[in-house]
Amino acid sequence: MRRKVPVAITFIFGFFMILQYFVPHHAVGSLAIRFQQWAIVVLSFAYVLGVSNILRVNGTKIVRREKDWGYKLVLVAALLGTLVIGLIQGLSRGTFFIDRIYMRMYMPMMATMYASLAFFIASAAFRAFRIRTWQTGLLAVTALIVMVGRIPLVYNFVWARYPDLVDWIMDVPNVVAYRAILIGAALGAIATGLKVVFGIERSYLGGGK
Repeated sequence: MRRKVPVAITFIFGFFMILQYFVPHHAVGSLAIRFQQWAIVVLSFAYVLGVSNILRVNGTKIVRREKDWGYKLVLVAALLGTLVIGLIQGLSRGTFFIDRIYMRMYMPMMATMYASLAFFIASAAFRAFRIRTWQTGLLAVTALIVMVGRIPLVYNFVWARYPDLVDWIMDVPNVVAYRAILIGAALGAIATGLKVVFGIERSYLGGGK
């Protein structure tokens, strides 16, 4: 029963959210909007549970002085401090929460995290551009043309004779591959959604059948 009820609820709401795209009736649309509002409320409670879980797990490790407990203490202090200041001051510009915490602390840390991904991208590019077949050779040559073609100095002296080459590569072959990836990802998302709706995929219940 503990698993049948969530599966039944998922099937009913999931089937109805799919049905709204095929039944253009105002009653169906209004009911779908109501369900979406309920989902926002449930999501809000999920945030509360997530914060409670972070405090419970990390608080226990801090009290027991487990490995790296100092980092967990910083995490909990930052979480509580940001939450309290945000609740007091709100999200208006000019406040300490927006100007200092968000703009001068959170944004630079987020930019640093994304900047560190450049090393992983370079490593992946090195592995991808190992020319072993003609397909990887074509990929390497195309990438070299695009990267060099974006350099203003090289463009002025070399690529001025072929001004549309880089744009053609980005607008034609690149867009074709991008759309193919989007179609594949969409089909995968649809398949996964249908598996969840019909109860085939039950990993959200904690595993098991």
